[in-house]
Parts: sequence; structure tokens; C-alpha cells
Amino acid sequence: MVKKYEGSFVEYDSIREPNVMVPMRDGVKLATDLYFPGMGGGRVDAKFPVILQRTPYNKQSAHGYDAGTYFARRGYIFASQDVRGRYESEGEWYAFANEAPDGYDTIEWLAAQPWSNGSVGTTGGSYSGSNQAAAATLNPPHLTTMAIANGAINYYHSSMRQNGALEQRFNIYPIWMALDSKEARADPAIRSALIKAWTEDLPDIVDRFPIREGSTVLSLIPSYERYALDILTHGDYGDYWKQRGYAMSEYFDEFSDVPTLFLGGWYDSYARNSCESFVMLSKRKKSPQHLYVGPWTHTGSADTHSGELDFGLGSQIDGLAVRLAWFDHHLKGLQSEVVDWSPVRIFTMGTGDGARNVMDMQTENADDYPGRVNHGGYWRDEPDWPLPGTEFTPYYLHGDGSLSSDVPGEDVRPSTYSFDPKDPVRTIGGGISVGFRIMVSGAYDQRGRPDTYGFHGFEDTLPLNSRADVLSFQTPTLKEDMEVTGPIEMHLWAASSAVDTDFTAKLIDVFPPREDYPEGLAINITDSIIRARYRNGWDSEEMMEPGRTYELVFQLYPTSNIFQRGHRIRLDISSSNWPRFDVNPNTGDPVGRHRAWKVADQSIYHQADYPSHVLLPLIAR
Repeated sequence: MVKKYEGSFVEYDSIREPNVMVPMRDGVKLATDLYFPGMGGGRVDAKFPVILQRTPYNKQSAHGYDAGTYFARRGYIFASQDVRGRYESEGEWYAFANEAPDGYDTIEWLAAQPWSNGSVGTTGGSYSGSNQAAAATLNPPHLTTMAIANGAINYYHSSMRQNGALEQRFNIYPIWMALDSKEARADPAIRSALIKAWTEDLPDIVDRFPIREGSTVLSLIPSYERYALDILTHGDYGDYWKQRGYAMSEYFDEFSDVPTLFLGGWYDSYARNSCESFVMLSKRKKSPQHLYVGPWTHTGSADTHSGELDFGLGSQIDGLAVRLAWFDHHLKGLQSEVVDWSPVRIFTMGTGDGARNVMDMQTENADDYPGRVNHGGYWRDEPDWPLPGTEFTPYYLHGDGSLSSDVPGEDVRPSTYSFDPKDPVRTIGGGISVGFRIMVSGAYDQRGRPDTYGFHGFEDTLPLNSRADVLSFQTPTLKEDMEVTGPIEMHLWAASSAVDTDFTAKLIDVFPPREDYPEGLAINITDSIIRARYRNGWDSEEMMEPGRTYELVFQLYPTSNIFQRGHRIRLDISSSNWPRFDVNPNTGDPVGRHRAWKVADQSIYHQADYPSHVLLPLIAR
């Protein structure tokens, strides 16, 4: 029987016991802060359910402390743990690799303690989201429920790599992590070198990617350098990528069958992972699986905006309150709002009036930035993902630059461009995390920006598609609103003079000109990339025959956006999106080890025999 919901109100104090050392199976001990419900200056003598958060970002940070205090005062024991090799925990850190057994051992240790009632839930976002899934691949007996926010379930697919290409943020990430490494905190010389690299040298380091062994400051901390080199040079989806800490989806059949909440954002780097997790696990498991996606970037669920777009006050959520409702129901059996949730709750973007508002930017150049665009949107509850009744409709590329549902005709010459890997197309927004000052995440007008890496100050503000190596295909002005909600797939028929190359696709909402923006706007909605050598499968490479036409099929990130009447839908095709993705040298050299570059002549086909198209998930309105 489910109890009548009375709410976990604040009825206790919070008592913190820091740095409890939890033993792992190999003898390494992990430092864990325990937050207990308290009363009268001491711990309450009772058994409580436990919530676990495991983090590489310091368990004693405000994020860990605030969550620990919040849940302890509401009748939970909260455990905040430094993962192996980070801060106060023993062992060596190699990103993500050890989280399956360490998570399992921690869950079972917590469940066995005299103050635990034996039920353990897990929580956290980003790394702390992914490591929940890693532990669940081993099916810990006392894991009761999970709340996974912005986490990966496969780091090869749309995370560290995407369709074969490297997400270079993960070669920046270990430099940032090294700043607070145990090695840097123990050696002032190492820390000083890392600070200089981070504050002064980072743009130059990125300019010289790919990194070489011993050539960067990471060589001072071998395990951090090894991680960066491994993800750079392991291009095939082989044993390296299939370890439990990286490829949780490979183990879904043995995955814990527990109620799981997947929180994500359309402009988060794990939007595709969040949606695919829900789809795969809801088919395999009996426990309720829920998908909850807003219009946010990686850390922005409390914000109302993503990049240049604003979605209104109703778009933000109180993350702790949502998790409390989840755990109250699944750990305490209370009748919280969760009992009325639909399996899918998503935010559909694009119902705003398009006017600019006042931009709140803490920058010395604030006067040079226009306000954000009121893109609006609304929450909706749905029974499944993709939404029932979705019409997956091909929109074809045409030789005249148009994009439509009309099938292309015969004997149309391909559109061509030259791709010079030494002059790549710059990254402007997108689903990015840990991009720091090198890459901004979210929705942006696709033109040069002074705050975006790779552009030259306030003078370089031309549209990206003014470049000769960016092809644009767009619909006529829409006469009615068109809703695109769901996964998006690109079918690109292409040829190249190179034996290996990349192709990119970016779906754009084209706003008509108005007083607020006289040249209109071209706002990125979603995008992706494919490395051609992996066109026939991720587990082995196959070079191209120069000049031969191939079909390349790849996933873009999912989204939910209404393209309003008066707007256009645009698809930009190119061969680079840098520095977000590593640049293909077009030589066919081993991944991440090249030292030479070639210009590739690219051909994009749009005819009856080679009908390039994007498969849009259209929702009837």
C-alpha cells in the first residue's frame, strides 16, 4: 500500500560526519561525508533511507553540502563521496573507469550500516549522473532508485566521441581537473604549471590539438595524460570503450531494474543519452522509467535561458524539490506528485513573440550585447518517446539551396565545396559541457561573436554560412507553425577526394528580420557530425574510395521546437565544427596521431538516386 503523501517537511537538524573512509573491494578507501537527521544537537536514533552522491568535484563543495543538509533535514541520510583518486579519497583517478565497482561497493556498505533501513537511492548530475548508471550495470542488491541528471550511458556515442569524432572538450577537461588533483595540491611546482596552462596557455594548447604524449602540462600527472591520449587515439568502438564505466548501455540487460528518473536538457551535451536511456530501459525493465527534459544547457535547470534564447520563468525547475518528490515516493512510499507523472515530461520551445529582453550579463562589455530573444515554450506530459503519432518526414536537400518534402529530380549536379582542415568552421553554441571559456553552450545566432573563441574581436561578425565551405538548404517561409519534436536522423549522400573526412549537419531556426534584429537570426537548434571511416559501423574503420558516392547516416541530438509561421527551417552542411570536434586531416592516418593535412573536395548529392535528406519528427498541430 502506498501511504498518503504528507511530504518530507523540514523536521530535523542536519549533523555532518566528515571523511568516513568506506572500503572498496581492492582495499582502497573512499572519503565520504555523511549527513544525518539530527535533533537536540545529536543524531536521531532511528533507521533512515540513504541517498548517495559520488563526485570528482569535491564532496565538501556547496553542491554536496547543500544537498546533504537539504535531505538530512527531511528525514534522509545523505552520503557525499569523493570518487577514487580525488580530494580525500585514496587511489588513482582515471576518469570514469572505476565507477562501476566503486559505486556498487559504496551502495552495499551504506545499506549494511546500523543507521540505514537498507534502501539506497542515488542522485547527482554530469559525472555524478553517469557513475550512477555505471554502478547499476553490476545490479547492487540494495540499489532502490536513481535520479540521473545530465549523465551519459555511453561515452563513445554522443559524449566523449560522437559518431566517430572526438569531442575536444574532453581533452580540455583533464587540464581543469588536474588543477585540483592530489598531485597538484601536494606539489606547488605542478600546481603553478597547471595554473599557467589554464589561465594563460589554454587557447594555444587548443590551437595545437591533437595533444602529443609528453607535450603538454598533463605529462606532470601521468594518469590524467593517459586518459586524454586514450580517448583521442581509440577511434574504434572496441574493448576500451566497452568497459562498464564508459558503455553502460552495453550492460542494460543486467542493469538494475529500479525506478529511474532521467533529467536532461535540449542544449545539454547528454540530451541524446538521456532520451536513449529512457527508450532502452523502458523496453527492458518493469520498474517505472521517467524522462524529464527542459530547454537547458548542462548546468542550467535553474535558468530561464540557453545562450541567446529565453524561455520564460516557467521553464526553470527546483532540482532539489523534484528529487525530493522522487525519493519521497520511491524511498519512503509517500504519495508525492510523482504518482501523477506521465512517463515523459518535456519542454517544447518556440511559442514566444521573438522580442529581445534585457540581457543580464556580468561582463565589462555588457553594453555591446543585445538582450536575449523571447523564444518561449511550454511543458507537456506525454506517454512515450518518441511521441506517439510522430510523423518522421524526410526533408530533402535540393540543388537550388531549398529544403522541402518534395523528392528531388534526376541528373542534378552535386553541391561542392573544399574543406581545409587548417581553416575549420568555428563552433558557435550547441550541446556542450566543460567547454569553459573556449566553447559556449546553448542557442546562438550563427555568426561571429566577440565572446566566442576563434573569432577576431568585434569586427568578425559575419554569418557562418557566408563561408564557402558551409552549404545552406532552407525551406520557404513557413505559412503555418511546424513542430519538430523527437530524434533527428541525417541521410547524407556525399563523395570526397579524401580517403577519410568528416561531414557536419546543423538544424537552424531562421527568424525573420525585425527591429530587434534587422538582419534576422539563425539560431542553432541541434547538430551533429560523422567521421566517414565509421560510416558502416563504429567497431572498425573503412576508408573511402575518392570520388565514390556514399550514404552516411547519423543521429543529430533530439529536440522539441516549434518553427513559427514566418520563420524558415535551415540545414547547414559542412565538414568541421571546431574546436568542439577534432578536425579530420583528410589523410586517413590513425585517429589522433596525424601530423599532415590535406584539403578535401566535397560533393553533396541531391537527386533521385542520391536523395540527401534530414528525417524530421513532425507533430501534427
